[in-house]
Amino acid sequence: MSLLTSVDARTSHVDDFRVLLDDALHDFLRARQDLAPELAAELRGLILAGGKRIRPTFAWWGWRAARGSTRADAVVRAMVALEMLQCCALVHDDVMDRSATRRGKPSVHESFAARHRHRRWTGSARQYGDSAAILVGDLALAWADDALVTAGLPAEALSRAWGPWQAMRTEMIMGQHLDLLAVARREESLEHAVRVAALKTAAYTVERPLHLGAALAGADDDVLDCLRAYGHDIGIAFQLRDDLIGVFGDSSVTGKPVGEDLREGKRTPLMSIALSRAQDRPSAQRVLRRCLETGAVSDRTVDEVRSLLVELGAVAAVEEHIDQLSGSGLAALDRAVIDDEARHELVRLANRAVARTT
Repeated sequence: MSLLTSVDARTSHVDDFRVLLDDALHDFLRARQDLAPELAAELRGLILAGGKRIRPTFAWWGWRAARGSTRADAVVRAMVALEMLQCCALVHDDVMDRSATRRGKPSVHESFAARHRHRRWTGSARQYGDSAAILVGDLALAWADDALVTAGLPAEALSRAWGPWQAMRTEMIMGQHLDLLAVARREESLEHAVRVAALKTAAYTVERPLHLGAALAGADDDVLDCLRAYGHDIGIAFQLRDDLIGVFGDSSVTGKPVGEDLREGKRTPLMSIALSRAQDRPSAQRVLRRCLETGAVSDRTVDEVRSLLVELGAVAAVEEHIDQLSGSGLAALDRAVIDDEARHELVRLANRAVARTT
């Protein structure tokens, strides 16, 4: 029997919700396992392989913060949509970034390409892998909408949630496009990098999920404003922490190669700060630009850039900005008139988001 048959609004703590959400994900995917079976199998493998479930968790506590009275089992099923949307983003992002791994396993496009080579099919294995992965991402996006509209939500609650849901999908795509433009145009300004972080991660990871959850509960404008301000700042802090992990993280923990963001030439706030501080150091500029603009970055260059990021004070500056954003985000949360238990959990989630190592 599904755990969702007994869930109610008393469910507390992040880990309790994670169990309920995973049960809902299994139910949702099991009901669709015979639809587009080969694509669905890859989708199922990626989703059930792990993940932090950050977006649905923030949405759940946004709903709890506003003292939602909708049936909790329907709300949990609705949160499946956020994990489907995240899966779409991951699969497409891996194709665009040429990432070979995801969660310690071959990325979806690499998995399909390997299958093509192993079975000696005709044509380009890489093109087949990319094309099939795009379809997996599209399927995840379609099923995200399915999950939300078939969750059993009351019509008025679904109507309130539809605005933030539409905005979140668009902002996610817009942020990804700005990220692509930054590489194509060699965009190096800190302002642009922060805008990308705000759209690609802050809005889509924290702010909009909170907005969606609180909207489901019928929160008033004051509560929505406070939660969104908290979500905006904690979301950017989350991305800044992600940038540091992408450069200095342990591959055995992150499941990604060491310094992958450097090898991909990502224009992050971390790199923008370093470039600005290296203006009077031509040798440092050359190393940083070689990393950003060279197709194949050696381990030696990765090590040099990592050392420069520390030496130039870029890492310290990002850490300071994370602390500032964390403080302003928690101050916004403190102003909100919300459920006390939800406030406690949102503080805990913020601390997890900005202090994590994966």
